[in-house]
Amino acid sequence: MRSIIWKELRERPTAMIASLLAIVLSVTALVAIRNVTIFSEKEVAGKLDKLGANVLILPQGVTLQDYYAADMHKETIPEEHVAELALAGLTGVEAITPKLCVPTELNGQNVILTGILPQSEIQKMNAWSGGGLLFKKHEGCKAKINVADENQDAPEALAERRALQHLNQSEVILGSDFADSHNLKAGDSLELLGDQFSVLTVLPSTGTVDDSRVFAHLHAVQRLSKSGQVVNIIEVMGCCEDVANGLVGDLQSLLPGTKVVTIANVVETQVSINRMMTNLSYLFLAILIAVGGASMASASFANVIERRREIGTLMALGATPRFVTRLFLAKAVLLGLAGGLTGYIVGSLLAVFLGPAFADVSVLPIPSLALVAAGTAVLVTLLASYFPARQAAKLDPCICFKEV
Repeated sequence: MRSIIWKELRERPTAMIASLLAIVLSVTALVAIRNVTIFSEKEVAGKLDKLGANVLILPQGVTLQDYYAADMHKETIPEEHVAELALAGLTGVEAITPKLCVPTELNGQNVILTGILPQSEIQKMNAWSGGGLLFKKHEGCKAKINVADENQDAPEALAERRALQHLNQSEVILGSDFADSHNLKAGDSLELLGDQFSVLTVLPSTGTVDDSRVFAHLHAVQRLSKSGQVVNIIEVMGCCEDVANGLVGDLQSLLPGTKVVTIANVVETQVSINRMMTNLSYLFLAILIAVGGASMASASFANVIERRREIGTLMALGATPRFVTRLFLAKAVLLGLAGGLTGYIVGSLLAVFLGPAFADVSVLPIPSLALVAAGTAVLVTLLASYFPARQAAKLDPCICFKEV
């Protein structure tokens, strides 16, 4: 059988090349688009993760002027909203960070003391409901880091993700500019609002207003400022897909007396682009099935008609219908494998070179797509060749020899 197949491929290259080209082009488009889409989703998730909170819950009358200074206002909302959020268990919410900003002085210089509630205490709120888990993470979310994860417990995480896992009421975290101007480092002590604090760590520079701030435990700031159980803002880190798919509406329904501000326009644009790319990959999968399958089926039917006398000769010499069927299907598998793997290589190279140019994202080959490409191509060629193979197996040798 192997000798017959190789001889057939060598002696009738035109039909083989036409079928192979249709498969290769379809698989190339499929692999290239999937490569760019996957890395684009990772890039979006990474950027959102570096941004930290992508949804802000503010008092109703506040106007947002600066994303990183959204808490710089005198209006407040009740801290109990934090418990409502934690107990609601909204899908896609990965971290909740309430903040209260209080102006004060240190050594004659003005400073913003920002109270934050660590994630460990919000997790306890959720445990009251018997849930035992803080958030229901969306399964399709591409975010690389869950801020509420115990493994991400470094205090420096506050600089990038604007959330912290643990913080004692006697500790503070300093912005880089504030620490430099007051010559303070981790382990030092300082007095704020008449209370003594120990410096837990100094944040790396972020280029935002956080560099000139001092961060302390929310309840300590509330107690010292006598402001009561209120906050200026609740920052939420949500999965990008859920932010674009209704999380903002859920938050507004849960907390009707607040204003929910999000970077939804950016998120929706990026997510919609990724969805479009995904839909295009499915479109080219359909093209692979339609064009590649039709081309393969046409070539196989033509091959059966062209080789009727040869097939009749084989059957007259003792070849069974099953052998003839396997002969055509084996050739289809070889063409599918060759087309699928070639399409994977060409598609991966296209994605690597065109990804930075068209999608502004670095792309690397994804080995698992080789299995998908080869498997899909083989399946299509097998389906397309099955009926021609069955037709060949049903030929009558006597009738074949009578034909001129």
